Amino acid sequence: MPKFRPNVAAIIINSRGEILVCERANNSGSWQFPQGGVDKGESTLEALHREVWEEIGLKSKHYEVKEKKNGYKYLYAPKIREKKKWDGQKQTYYLCLLDDSAPELDLGTKNAEFSDYDWVQPAEFDEAWLPEFKLEVYREVMRDFFGLELAKA
Repeated sequence: MPKFRPNVAAIIINSRGEILVCERANNSGSWQFPQGGVDKGESTLEALHREVWEEIGLKSKHYEVKEKKNGYKYLYAPKIREKKKWDGQKQTYYLCLLDDSAPELDLGTKNAEFSDYDWVQPAEFDEAWLPEFKLEVYREVMRDFFGLELAKA
């Protein structure tokens, strides 16, 4: 039976209806939503606020949680799985509305997870940005939150 690490992910949407995507620092051309593990004793909402702060420099006062959906799971790619305590991740996704007064995003410099970010319309989300092992979850998420079907490769 696979062991799944509890994880949260933030779909941050701005006032123009665009969603935030971030490029992985260690994998050029690979884009995703801010996400991270849930620490022991931490609620998924607490983990969301911590991860968003750590990864993109936004405090919880800069966005409002509008919706939450959970139960999304994926297995790590085999090469990653060999190095991990967990076999994959079980994710809770939060749809968050960015406040117009929010500061510019700060990806950090020391141990930054992301090297760049962009704002795109949900329909512009390109599954080619994703590693194969995350594809199905992102397809489900985009369908569940936006009613969009990402093309299957």
